[in-house]
Amino acid sequence: MISRILSGLALSCTITLASGAGATDATVPKGVVELFTSQGCSSCPPADKALETLVRKGGIVALSYHVDYWNYLGWADTLASPENTARQYAYARSLGRTGVYTPQALVNGRDHLKGTDLGMIERKLDALRAQGDGLTVPISANRRGDELSITVGAGKGRAEVVIVYFRQHQTVEVTKGENTGKTIDYVNSVSDVQSVAMWNGAALDLTLPAKKIGTDGVDGCAILLQSTGPHGEPAAILGATVLTTATKL
Repeated sequence: MISRILSGLALSCTITLASGAGATDATVPKGVVELFTSQGCSSCPPADKALETLVRKGGIVALSYHVDYWNYLGWADTLASPENTARQYAYARSLGRTGVYTPQALVNGRDHLKGTDLGMIERKLDALRAQGDGLTVPISANRRGDELSITVGAGKGRAEVVIVYFRQHQTVEVTKGENTGKTIDYVNSVSDVQSVAMWNGAALDLTLPAKKIGTDGVDGCAILLQSTGPHGEPAAILGATVLTTATKL
């Protein structure tokens, strides 16, 4: 199933590279990979595994968005949300496309490709960096108690500061639909996406409540500095980092 055409604890958390989820304060991630996937899609398990490989390698912000438009095939994706589906369609508008598909990987919010092709994803990240479309604005984050502190560096342009909350690891037994009988591991599954501030090129410090981390299975978040299209659709990502609890994959 490849295409469908249609017109979201410790007292202190810091950014961790060892977990494979993100980068330290002194390191800019190689890029951001957002995988749109579904438990009801027979083509998706290899892409889910590819994303896990990226997470374990480290140095890349890798996120998994489960969509709900394959639920009609008999299995309701337990990690899907209408908001994840809406984000994928918003990307389609941003890229001038008329439809979406699974598994689809968005790279730095700038281009898309088949989510199963790990080598191509890594080459695309390298190509974007080489042509100046990599992550250029440094971001750091830490959590102490009930506060989440974010520092966004200076740069050029205008963008939103977006927090993407996720669960680092989920194992799901699929009992219906195209993946009947499979037990599948999922990493960095998104449960919520929130825009929390605007950035206008000047360095920016934010202090936000951290109450979502550690509740409802959420044990990590990515902070994206993302530009938007004329109608607010997600576009190029200028900077990113990840904050997780001590849990490792």
